[in-house]
Formats: sequence, structure tokens, C-alpha cells
Amino acid sequence: MRKTSLLASLSTSTTAFTSILSLAVAMFFAPSAVSTGAYAAGCASPATFGSWLQGFKKEAVAQGISPEVVSEALDGLSYDPAVIAKDRGQGVFAQSFLQFAGRMVSGNRLSMGSSLLKKNAQTFARIQQQYGVPGPVLVGFWGLETDFGKVMGNMDTLRSLATLAFDCRRPDEFREQLMDALRVIQRGDLTPSDMRGPWAGEVGQFQFVPSVYYKYAVDFDGDGTRNLITNTSDALASAANYLDGLGWKPGQPWIEEVRVPANLPWDQADVTIKKPRAFWAQQGVTYANGKPIPADNVPVGLHLPMGRFGPAFLTYPNFDVYLEWNKSLVYSTTAAYYASRLAGAPALNPGNAPVMTLPELKELQQLLAKRGFDVGKIDGVIGASTRDAIRKMQIKYGLPADGYPTDELLDRLRGG
Repeated sequence: MRKTSLLASLSTSTTAFTSILSLAVAMFFAPSAVSTGAYAAGCASPATFGSWLQGFKKEAVAQGISPEVVSEALDGLSYDPAVIAKDRGQGVFAQSFLQFAGRMVSGNRLSMGSSLLKKNAQTFARIQQQYGVPGPVLVGFWGLETDFGKVMGNMDTLRSLATLAFDCRRPDEFREQLMDALRVIQRGDLTPSDMRGPWAGEVGQFQFVPSVYYKYAVDFDGDGTRNLITNTSDALASAANYLDGLGWKPGQPWIEEVRVPANLPWDQADVTIKKPRAFWAQQGVTYANGKPIPADNVPVGLHLPMGRFGPAFLTYPNFDVYLEWNKSLVYSTTAAYYASRLAGAPALNPGNAPVMTLPELKELQQLLAKRGFDVGKIDGVIGASTRDAIRKMQIKYGLPADGYPTDELLDRLRGG
């Protein structure tokens, strides 16, 4: 992805937001960036797509989809090479939290989110009463996923799903999605022509894949259909139903900004490590305004998305639900922070965390891999395995073990 200055406000033009929508798709599916030719040798020829589609139609009927729906949805579909090109050609998501959040949690998006919370106050109150999910949390996802329903993609969803189901890279995953798309149509929620979105087959104002749509979509206004494309109340309630299904705990926080002292047991600071709040209170962690945090047994993680010199957050069990929605830590932290701002929290303290370039991050991963660490693909994306390797080498070198990549650690690794 582009290494540009992203701390300026995001333009709300369709072109600008479409690029962000592509980033969200990339983060969700997280495929490797590989040339088309690298897969071509193991894939069936696109010339056989028609015969494959006929076989899929028979399977769909055998699974209970009516022949009429199968015909309406799939007749005349053709293979879409543009979908495969997008699937193969994705770059990696290597922006830092401050870069991504600075772009996505813009003043305009905060203002628009607050306005929508007020405009739909009664709907949000009903949703929270039924599902336990607060309005700011829903608006946070709504804004990041589709700019509040304004940018949902315009590719033929069924054609995209069929192409990806025929393709050799993830056929089982997309056969399931295509089958569930037919079930959504058969249930009467959408027509085939309604189903348009990004290249990977997501649909609606919250970009549900068809399997999530089929399982979690609700008819919140009682009009007889579950329309997550043009019906805002259905879309919002369905997102809440999904979060509830992922384990959302009503009445509990999701993320809170805190202030950390200069010295901590940094190796314990990670979203995957749960400690009682009392542990961090005893270490001198306070709320961002300096007030003490409760010294109780509520389990939290201390999350330092930019290391010990950047912003700091306590993450609660509900933050794990964010990571179920999207496993990218940068995306989930941004969505949670955005929701906290909409709920009344002040702007975060960005600190003065150093930011390494993408080539430096890749070199760091290469040097860690040479030392036997499994850091996944050498792509500059600092995921959980890379953070764990960084922390272990920081401990070895006697550096503060916050799991964040720094020039100091890179220099040590270069020197062997």
C-alpha cells in the first residue's frame, strides 16, 4: 500500500473511499500478492467455466435451492478475469495504526457519525435493548466499511462469487458463499440484480459475505425482507445481531485510552495477554486524564499499537469481538477507537512513536526468519507472529519488550 502521509483528513469522494474499501477487503481476506501466472498452471482453463457452472447448478438444486432461483441467479454468468486479477494482485496492508486511524477517523467522519446517531436515535435505542450493542459501535463499523452506505461496490456479486468458486485458490470457501447467496435470494431478501458489491462478494452497508448475511440478517422493520443494502434499520440491526453472535457483552467497554509510565513489564503488554486491571493499576497505568484505573479483577489487555512511545489502550473482552469481525489489529483498533470517539472520548494522544519504512520492516522480518522465527510472509505487515518474535529478541538484547519494531532492534539484528 502507499506509504503516504495519512494523518490528513480523508477525502469523502467516491474515488478516495473506494480505495479504502479495497483496503478493508484486503485486510479481511489477507491473500498474498502473487502473479496470476503463478496459479495458472494449477487452475482449470476459464474455457471450462460453463461446464463447471452447470455442475454447480445441479448441486444447488440437490441442496434445496429451487430450479427457478438457480436459473434466475446463475443463467448466463460468465467467468470474470478482472476478479481473479484483483484477487491475485492485492498488495499488503502495512499502514501503522496512527496512519490508518488518522485517515479513517477524520473530522468529517466523526461529524457525520454523530449526526447519524442523533438522526437514528430511536432505532439505535431499540437495537441496543434487543442486542446489547451500543450505537457508536455500530456507527464505527458502518463508517469504516461503506462510508455509511455510500460506497458499497458495484460489481456483479454472483459473477464474482462464481468466478472465485471456480478458481483453484479458495474454491471451497467461495462455493459455500455462492450457495448461501442463492439461499438469500430464495428466502426473498434480495434479487440477483440487487447483489452488487466489491470483487470478493460482500454485500450491503456492512459488507457481509453471503454466509454471514444468511445467518445474521434480520428484518428489523417488519416489512417481510432482510434488506441490508437499502434498508438502514435492517442493516444496523443485522450488524448488531452479528456482533451479538460473535460474543458481544452488553454494558461493558471495548477500549479505553490510558497513560503509561516510563517503566513497565512491557512483555506483558499485548491484546492476547489478559491481566486484572489491578495489575496495571499497581504498575502506574492511569486513564488518559490522569485518574486512576480501578484496582479490580476485570480482565484487560494493555494494547500499545505503536509501542511504548505511542498511544496506549486497555482492551476488554469486547475488543476480541472486533478482532472476530476483522482480524487486522490495525483495522480493529481503528474501529474501536472511532466508536469510543463517537461515544464521547477525546482525541487520543499520538505520542512520538518512531515509524519504520516498509523496506525496513521487511528486512526486520527477514532477519527474524533467519533466526528461526515463523513470521509468515515477508511483507512488512507486523502481525501476531512477528510481534511475538520481536518481543523475544527484545528480551534477548535487553531492550524494552513492547513487541514494536524499532531501528534500535533492527541495528542489533543486523549486527548479529
